Amino acid sequence: MKELSHIHRFVPGRDSGRTPLLLLHGTGGDEADLLPLGSALSPGASLLSPRGRVLENGMPRFFRRLQEGVFDQEDVVRRAAELAAFVSDAREAYGLAAPIAVGFSNGANIAAAMLMLHPEVLAGAVLLRAMTPLQDPPAASLPHTPVLILSGAQDPIVPAADVAGLAAVLRNAGAEVTHKTLPTGHTLTQMDVTLATQWLADRSTQGA
Repeated sequence: MKELSHIHRFVPGRDSGRTPLLLLHGTGGDEADLLPLGSALSPGASLLSPRGRVLENGMPRFFRRLQEGVFDQEDVVRRAAELAAFVSDAREAYGLAAPIAVGFSNGANIAAAMLMLHPEVLAGAVLLRAMTPLQDPPAASLPHTPVLILSGAQDPIVPAADVAGLAAVLRNAGAEVTHKTLPTGHTLTQMDVTLATQWLADRSTQGA
């Protein structure tokens, strides 16, 4: 098997009817961080969970930032390409269909960047507390690609206008975007799990 670029965990699926999940952790997480969430969101689905290759004060991330909320644009583009290549190689190595990304915070941001820059890699995305990763996003083509965005009304990190702009960019690219704002901050809640679980179940029954 070809050596894969990212340290990662792979959990083979037990239910072939469920779309594989690509789990993308937040700052300071690792390849084990979202495995319990993935199992809860889509029981029996294959789980592919890479570790971000950028370190910020010893904490793994998927791309560099210049300060909170200000991203290194060149690094976003480069790391999104690296991650897209990893997903393609992992699909071949493990015999996977195109996955739905489930990303939290920094992981959601790199998933959004992949949708914009490498739309062929993902079957959809669950973006938890995402921000717009690219200041000048390209004209992507995402016809009927399902995307769920869950924001926090009291999130101190993600401005409401920013995530609304992200939803608009994805819709303009053709994605079928569901955007909900929950009464919480930047942390995940049971409401996130409930909504994402139902959304993923609907995608599986539709053969996404």
